[in-house]
Amino acid sequence: MSASEQHRFRVILAFALVYVFWGSTYLGIRIAIEHLPPFIMTGVRFLIAGPLMLLYCTLSGRGVRITGREALRLAIIGVLLLTCANATLARAELVVPSGLAALLVAIIPLWLLVLETWVFRGDRVSAKGIAGLLLGVAGIAVLLWPQLTATTALGRKELMYSLALLAASFAWALGSSFAKRWQKGIDPFAASGWEMTFGGAVNLLLAFALGESRRAVWTPRGIAAVAYLVVFGSWVGFSAYIWLLQHVQMSKVSTYAYVNPVVAVFLGWVVLRERVDAYILAGSAIIVAAVALVTAAEVKPRPGSLEEEPLPVVESTGD
Repeated sequence: MSASEQHRFRVILAFALVYVFWGSTYLGIRIAIEHLPPFIMTGVRFLIAGPLMLLYCTLSGRGVRITGREALRLAIIGVLLLTCANATLARAELVVPSGLAALLVAIIPLWLLVLETWVFRGDRVSAKGIAGLLLGVAGIAVLLWPQLTATTALGRKELMYSLALLAASFAWALGSSFAKRWQKGIDPFAASGWEMTFGGAVNLLLAFALGESRRAVWTPRGIAAVAYLVVFGSWVGFSAYIWLLQHVQMSKVSTYAYVNPVVAVFLGWVVLRERVDAYILAGSAIIVAAVALVTAAEVKPRPGSLEEEPLPVVESTGD
């Protein structure tokens, strides 16, 4: 096998890892919370993944030292990503099917467009980006139509948690925007390690404050689900993502944002027999098209603003 063929194989493998493992984390979360309350699950998960990521950084010669100011900033990012977003996702999946949850979380690029264009005034968006934004709103309306018209208590509860997922996706986008500005000069693996450690600690504190420790049931199935999320969501998937950022154009890497929800819907249907009705299918198509439009849209930095660059992330929200 030639060097170019080896590189091509590695690129294909890395994309497969990101697509499959990050897409499967929604299913992993759904299985884990059958046995472990949301804050317990996310707290334990990230307090395992974070320190071990920092240990890897130390052993591989990557810098992990941070200043007090950097620690505060990474803690804020970690809480936004892993408490406000990821833990909310885990709690919502107690009611909302994992596939629908993944589709609602998939609008993160749309929130990023709103934040970067109109809040932080960082970029000027093209007509394609505006079209994607409007299409995304239409997709959300289609996805939530059964809940919006529901008259049962269960339907109203699912609507409430679905709206919470939209807020969670905004928190993830806000944390990512802060990461773009605050993580400069910090190794991405070390930054993720610290963010997971801080976010995991906050989640575990909340778990004890809410009395979740008394409701946790440590079954082999639940422990296996958490282990899967740690290994394949936080380590393997993230490492493949960082490798792709270094070897492939960001426009291609960002395709994970609209492949992951499709994988999540498929796995939820196959493994958990979650419903896939006409609203899910139509909403999926619209949301994926909207995210693709926004991701592909050209942005022009405003004079004196940050240059467009890949966002360092802990992982996809579901992971």
